[in-house]
Amino acid sequence: MTEADLDVVLMETRQVKGAQKAMPIKTDRRDAEGIARLLHLGWFRPVHCKSVSSQEVRAVLGARKAIQQGMIALEMSLRGMLRNFGLKVGAISRGRFDPRIRELALGNPMLEAATGPMLRARASLRHELAGLERHVRNLAQDDPVCRRLMYMPGIGAVVALTYRSAIDDPARFTSSKKVGPWVGLTPSRNQSGERDVSGGITKAGDVNLRRALCQAATVMMHRGRSTWLRTWAAQVARRRGRKRATVALARRVGVILHRMWVDDTDFQSDMTVPLAA
Repeated sequence: MTEADLDVVLMETRQVKGAQKAMPIKTDRRDAEGIARLLHLGWFRPVHCKSVSSQEVRAVLGARKAIQQGMIALEMSLRGMLRNFGLKVGAISRGRFDPRIRELALGNPMLEAATGPMLRARASLRHELAGLERHVRNLAQDDPVCRRLMYMPGIGAVVALTYRSAIDDPARFTSSKKVGPWVGLTPSRNQSGERDVSGGITKAGDVNLRRALCQAATVMMHRGRSTWLRTWAAQVARRRGRKRATVALARRVGVILHRMWVDDTDFQSDMTVPLAA
């Protein structure tokens, strides 16, 4: 439609749904009339239409996550099944998981019959997951933006691709500081009259990107080399607690990644430590 020189607008679904609630009777004709009124009045929030390449990357990341969750679900089911018989798997690596399950089920024909198919299914999922992991790493290495983002400690191939595909076009943010509220990592607020409550984060925007940034912040706070950003998060943790520091660090990581992308600059790990806000 855009190539045909037609005006196309993607509208925020939650906002449209809130406006349509005022109609007591819902029909297709009334829905179309309500959307037309929103367009006429200009009371709508346009949504960015992601590029085809961005949607393709998100499809690969979604397939990887689905296979990973399926493998974890099988592992938890096996642990729960054996626990009913007093057999505990315990803390064990992924590579030793299969032999450990077979060792516990050895000598019990019913348990061997139950765990055998699940272990074969897990092995197949693990093989496919390894292939997708290699594909994701190759995608990140072939993309110059992702390679630049991965200069920051805690940012791996999955986080870089998730950020790249979610933002898609960095120019749609007039300021890097707007990335935090867009991802939903800013505190919510409910104010009316004498009531003014600041709650948890809004959790608006892309849930996958929000989780990826929080995971990157957790890794940065506990692993890898020390940087000025990690020192800043430690200052916040001493004053406000570790959970709030993790969220604050995730929000700041998202802002810095956007600025790195726009300015074509690498992450500087030896900057002067700013004062904790």
